[in-house]
Amino acid sequence: MTSQVSSPAEQADGAVVGEQRRAAGTKDVRRLDRVIIRFAGDSGDGMQLTGDRFTSETAAFGNDLSTLPNFPAEIRAPAGTLPGVSSFQLHFADHDILTPGDAPNVLVAMNPAALKANIGDLPRGAEIIVNTDEFTKRAMAKVGYDASPLEDGSLDGYSLHPVPLTTLTVEALKDFDLSRKEAERSKNMFALGLLSWMYHRPTEGTEKFLRTKFAKKPDIAAANIAAFRAGWNFGETTEDFAVSYEVAPAAKAFPVGTYRNISGNLALAYGLVAASRQADLPLFLGSYPITPASDILHELSRHKNFGVRTFQAEDEIAGIGAALGAAFGGSLAVTTTSGPGVALKSETIGLAVSLELPLLIVDIQRGGPSTGLPTKTEQADLLQAMYGRNGEAPVPVVAPRTPADCFDAALDAARIALTYRTPVFLLSDGYLANGSEPWRIPEPDELPDLTVRFAQGPNHTLADGTEVFWPYKRDAKTLARPWAIPGTPGLEHRIGGIEKQDGTGNISYDPANHDFMVRTRQAKVDGIEVPDVEVDDPDGANTLVLGWGSTYGPITAAVRRLRAAGEAVAQAHLRHLNPFPKNLGAVLERYDKVVIPEMNLGQLAALVRAKYLVDADSYNQVNGMPFKAEQLATALKEAIDG
Repeated sequence: MTSQVSSPAEQADGAVVGEQRRAAGTKDVRRLDRVIIRFAGDSGDGMQLTGDRFTSETAAFGNDLSTLPNFPAEIRAPAGTLPGVSSFQLHFADHDILTPGDAPNVLVAMNPAALKANIGDLPRGAEIIVNTDEFTKRAMAKVGYDASPLEDGSLDGYSLHPVPLTTLTVEALKDFDLSRKEAERSKNMFALGLLSWMYHRPTEGTEKFLRTKFAKKPDIAAANIAAFRAGWNFGETTEDFAVSYEVAPAAKAFPVGTYRNISGNLALAYGLVAASRQADLPLFLGSYPITPASDILHELSRHKNFGVRTFQAEDEIAGIGAALGAAFGGSLAVTTTSGPGVALKSETIGLAVSLELPLLIVDIQRGGPSTGLPTKTEQADLLQAMYGRNGEAPVPVVAPRTPADCFDAALDAARIALTYRTPVFLLSDGYLANGSEPWRIPEPDELPDLTVRFAQGPNHTLADGTEVFWPYKRDAKTLARPWAIPGTPGLEHRIGGIEKQDGTGNISYDPANHDFMVRTRQAKVDGIEVPDVEVDDPDGANTLVLGWGSTYGPITAAVRRLRAAGEAVAQAHLRHLNPFPKNLGAVLERYDKVVIPEMNLGQLAALVRAKYLVDADSYNQVNGMPFKAEQLATALKEAIDG
């Protein structure tokens, strides 16, 4: 995602600019503490780009923010239909926020389908900006409108702004040598200009972006900039928009540092690159494109200068096979996928468990089963990550909680893989992958030391005094076996999927040895050092809300609402799902009630009940969308009172 960098000083400058614009303007300017905007239109209307640019300028201004891009499930649904609606929601504020927001304050609807698909989410009194040019009889009939909603009174409870966006855009570009169809494509930039005026967003970054994006087509760049400026000027001059709004920078929400807006997939890619540099190992990605993980492949392919090698394989099995081969050869090896791809990779993950080589399996979860809902979010792959292999094949599981946290989670997963010589699952999801938030760029000395020591020579002495190399002789503390680079003289050893003899690595069918090796591999995972789970409980509550992954934002927002209403409720969030933090059992025992919200049918709850014999209550949702804070707050209040 394109981003802008802003420091606290730059944020303060943004506030000064806002004051200057307010002083210079003739219209009423109102200050708000937060706003939720949703851009919606056909998948070809450029709503994701529009939202991205508004987000980037908002980040540059210094607001805290959270976004929710929502893509059509079909690659190209018929134009003007409900399945083809694409939307982008942005929540920005002058204080710390955690979610993209429950309900938009402003909806920009580019056609009747966009209006109908989103009107149910709007609270009464919300502002609706509609492109009236698209509200033809045919377009309205296509989505079931018998009469125009702009005229039948059905929108009387909202603040409606009918704007002929297409006509105004074509008029603004009449001096350009463009066909009408080409000119109409810039209507999203007109809308962006209008919203930028309404909320006093900076404009310089967007104009620079357009010049860069269309550097080889300067006429197109100039046309888009002209449409963008026309939208700004329309807001300034039209009588329909009598008020503009300011949301001050969130100067107190962030520790001092340099920030940028970042999506989860981008943060994860950067985290993988950082891990490879901290380990002083080349990074190898073996991957097959799959929504919503493909952006990681795209991003890593841009960083060959950091020793990154990306391989787009012919299928999921080849992708992980190449990655495991790279791990054998001494690389920090990664494979990226989503749930259906994990199923195909399962045999090779089991091989990695047997070979005891470091390998990162990045699963950007989406709705299932089967190919399911490619563009919708879910966190229903936890049990697959835990148990989705034949035999006893334990794999550590790490889950980031926010888009920015994907960076740290990637480093943590790499630490575990390299230290303990094991494949590691990193469970993100579509909500984190595509969503974005401000991220403080860490200083190099803040990153962990992941340096690896490869085997250099013999490590075992036989009874006759001969020194040999045993590939399965373990570190006493971590139970990790030595990592020997192929071609190192004297370190030749046997490798493969058949069970190995302890120490020598020779093929073994001995029952006692198999029992020992199975238990040893499990003990290695059980012994991984992970931080204790932290509990946020300022009031001595009786109810604990336990979450994992991307539910962090909605859960935390819901807990804040409950506490503001005088309720006592505790919160804990898990990054490490295998092994669990060592203090988790003691934490759970302290509470009369444990509630676990998940975007599945209760997978973490099942694990917690089984391991700790705690009667945890599940609160579940599998509709392809993240939880809403108000929805969770209501459910948690019922649990507290029940």
